[in-house]
Amino acid sequence: MDEPALGSLSADALSDKRNLMTVEAVQKLLNRSRASVYRYANTDSELLNPPFEPKLLNAEIRINRDDPLLFHPNEVARFAQEVLGIKQVTIEVQQSPESVTDQILRAILEELRLIRQHLQQTD
Repeated sequence: MDEPALGSLSADALSDKRNLMTVEAVQKLLNRSRASVYRYANTDSELLNPPFEPKLLNAEIRINRDDPLLFHPNEVARFAQEVLGIKQVTIEVQQSPESVTDQILRAILEELRLIRQHLQQTD
């Protein structure tokens, strides 16, 4: 019997503005227990970031051991299809709300554009 198709993943299940997925989001998407997701995850007590393992769910690079495991949606889809044998995988990545940093960077970019335009006009 085939695995059921996966449903779409909404923005609330995504962890941050880089759209990485938490263990809870992966658990919900794969319809597996939290313990199963941890068993699938490529972790090692000796290595902070173990090398890629095609038969496991590979987490994004972490800086500290205390950092939570986060997964890229493409990696979750790859794992679901290649390892779990789930045929149809749909993961929707939605734009996260604009942060204060995004607003500041956008203002800086606009200011630089104005400066460039002014310099080009004075030449």
